[in-house]
Amino acid sequence: MIMKDFFKIAALSATILLSYNCSSSSDWDVNDSSVGIPQNPATVYTDSQITEMVKKDALKYFWDFAQSNSKLARERYHTDNPSDDANTVTTGGSGFGLMTILVGIKNGYVSQADAVSRLTTALDFLQTANRFHGAWPHWINGTNGNVLSFSTMDNGGDLVETAFLAQGLICVREYFKNSTNASELALAQKADDLWKGIEWKWYTKGENTLYWHWSPNYDFQMNMKLQGFDETLITYILAAASPDYSIEKSVYQNGWARNGAIKTSGSQFGIPLVVNHNGATGTVGPMFWSHYSFLGLDPRGLSDEYVNYGDATTNHAKVMFQYCVSNPKGWQGYNSKSWGLTASYSRNQDGTTGYSAHQPNNDLGIISPTAAISNMPYTPTESMNFLRFLYNENYSKHVGIAGPYDAYSIQYNWVTPRYLAIDQGTIAPMIENHQSQFLWKLFMNAPDVRQGLIKLGFHSTMYGF
Repeated sequence: MIMKDFFKIAALSATILLSYNCSSSSDWDVNDSSVGIPQNPATVYTDSQITEMVKKDALKYFWDFAQSNSKLARERYHTDNPSDDANTVTTGGSGFGLMTILVGIKNGYVSQADAVSRLTTALDFLQTANRFHGAWPHWINGTNGNVLSFSTMDNGGDLVETAFLAQGLICVREYFKNSTNASELALAQKADDLWKGIEWKWYTKGENTLYWHWSPNYDFQMNMKLQGFDETLITYILAAASPDYSIEKSVYQNGWARNGAIKTSGSQFGIPLVVNHNGATGTVGPMFWSHYSFLGLDPRGLSDEYVNYGDATTNHAKVMFQYCVSNPKGWQGYNSKSWGLTASYSRNQDGTTGYSAHQPNNDLGIISPTAAISNMPYTPTESMNFLRFLYNENYSKHVGIAGPYDAYSIQYNWVTPRYLAIDQGTIAPMIENHQSQFLWKLFMNAPDVRQGLIKLGFHSTMYGF
């Protein structure tokens, strides 16, 4: 994530020509329209049908195509090469997957008993997987739990990926903690134990900031501080909420908030930016910065002494929409129905597939569907228009076995028939948060989360603190 993913995944991703072969490995009945594969792709669906379909489609990524042993999320699934990285588990994407499965339980897409069994297997795996002062690595070998290096020095704990996983663990705990079923209570306890074992304070190096990585071989040499505004806010919230390894408020103020430098009076398209987006002075960064931390963290009416996060996230989405509609680079296919830039697969200049953190100052003519779809709580009308564009007008081209493909370009008549966990994993949670506030309520009402937010000086008009 952030720019480290751009450089490192770009180096790791295969640059092969695209094909449009569809995998037949799904456990779902592809002839059953109730699981999101329409009998007739030309059918015009209602808005409620589309939102149900896209949530079910996103769940398939984490259910059908989970890593076979751990049942956690694979980093990627390529319909044109299904065996690619079949045993590479992504820590952050797995956290998003836990939350997506909870959405599946709530809506009856999977049975609660089956989901509890699946989640128990996943959490049992996490108990024995490599950890580094409590933090999991970015990638884990799903067959044995060993760390897989994300890059040379990134072979230890990844605190941000761990925070995304912990966000999901807390939601699992909250969902099942009051159950009268022994298996469900045991699952809640496993989730609680795992999250409480993360040594957040270690990752300060004794300074007033959090650091992204620590490696037993390279110590803190990667030297990446977590400073806003980007996707890492949840890391500070959970670090403050930890019962045994909590950080002080000064770590948050100096690190994430930059002692107030996080805020800005700037605007774009007449819309206040609210926060300084890292490396994007005067505009906004990739859309995932307003998604990853906010699957559980409800930004509505949430503020600290510097920033109103409801305004920051909503305005991020509004600026992104206006940027795509204004289309300063003149890309074919950017309009009010086809919009949204974020980190995703991308089209290289030679037509092969790469990876890029798409944003206004890195606009390559590529639309990433997760950007607009996961903006549903912020831009419901504009996001629904985008979903109609995909599901009613371009289903056969842009939607596959696990929902919308990761990226497309109308300019280049290019679509990648591939999926990434971190992109699929924000879709169902954010749509559900818009509809019912389901995950927001679970997470924000967790006593330890609430305590952490209060410790850092947050106020919430939605949750009364």
